[in-house]
Amino acid sequence: MPTFSTMALLALLGPACWFDVRERRIPNVVTVAGAIGALLLRLSVGLGVFLDGMLGAGLALLVVLTPFALGWLGGGDVKLLGAVGAFMGVDRLFGALLVIAAVGGLLAVVEATRKRALGRTLIGTLGVARQWAVFGRADVASGVGLSGTLSVPYGVAIAIGSLAWWFMGGMAF
Repeated sequence: MPTFSTMALLALLGPACWFDVRERRIPNVVTVAGAIGALLLRLSVGLGVFLDGMLGAGLALLVVLTPFALGWLGGGDVKLLGAVGAFMGVDRLFGALLVIAAVGGLLAVVEATRKRALGRTLIGTLGVARQWAVFGRADVASGVGLSGTLSVPYGVAIAIGSLAWWFMGGMAF
């Protein structure tokens, strides 16, 4: 089963990356097919494994709801993370999310450096952190939504981080 699940995960993440880099969007057909594929593979192993995948997908969606609401992630990224949660299951989800976040941060630094905007990006990030520290008081500007905001195809970070975590600790099922 690990070979099939690895192939299915690659079949999800490859096209997701490709679309995100080329079009800056991840189509629903990719994310929904990936989630369904993960859950069907899990169901073939057993009901408990299937339920773990369902819980992983739901928990992943719940965790990324706030970044989506703040405009930090697109809808395709959120659905892709839900599909990844279906593959990882609950036990492996948070490790995967940490690796994905680290890869995303690294990609953001590389992109900011490439566009010669690292200083401005770090100042904006500090503004967001400052606003969080004061619980979003109205008199503290966050820097979010400023012109020239950088964007990173986060599907790439999701793919690299997911695959790194997948192969670091063995397959989820």
